[in-house]
Amino acid sequence: MSQTYQMVTLKLRHNYFKNYVYIIIDNETRYGAIIDPAWELDEIEKTITKYQIELKSILITHAHYDHINLVNPLVDKYDADVYISADESECFGFTCKNQIRISDNQILKLGNTSIKCMLTPGHTIGSTCFLCYRHIFTGDTLFSEGCGLCTSYSGSAEKMYHSIQKIKKEIPGNIRVYPAHSYGFKPGHTLDYLKYNNVYLILEDKQTFIDFRMRKNQKDLFNFC
Repeated sequence: MSQTYQMVTLKLRHNYFKNYVYIIIDNETRYGAIIDPAWELDEIEKTITKYQIELKSILITHAHYDHINLVNPLVDKYDADVYISADESECFGFTCKNQIRISDNQILKLGNTSIKCMLTPGHTIGSTCFLCYRHIFTGDTLFSEGCGLCTSYSGSAEKMYHSIQKIKKEIPGNIRVYPAHSYGFKPGHTLDYLKYNNVYLILEDKQTFIDFRMRKNQKDLFNFC
């Protein structure tokens, strides 16, 4: 893949929710793909106008409400296609207009920009990361500080372990990681950096990983160590 795009980061809020929403823009066509649109529709629409984006695609990492609540308004206004993994759509019963179910390693085209779909179950059964040249958008699979909860509906710590190992094996170390949430580190650290600073990338043994992720008496949901 060659770099034919730019990326815009939006930090959007609703009450105590804070989500990072990303827009990939193909430089030549101005086609855009938005990842996990949530909360502040006006801010998203202002960004689309500011960058002269023709919104073509909505990419869903998983079907939790804080990642999909603006899908329908955006589809209604821009008639964009919505990409979600088949497993996720079936498990959560998520349907919408223009839905396209994707599979592992599928390549999506956004003008001259290629986006690779990477199935990474664990937080949910059909969680998906999206790889675009030097950026990987990881939703709630991999945070800079840790990894997503595995206790929600369809979650699995064992599957999360395998997904983390898959990322470590298949993604080059210079790729920058852009999760949907931040708990201390800003998005955009390289995978190599996280391999030395994120405990879930450091743990190699499967049972140790599972026991640590599922340990009792954690201080709070987002205390990763």
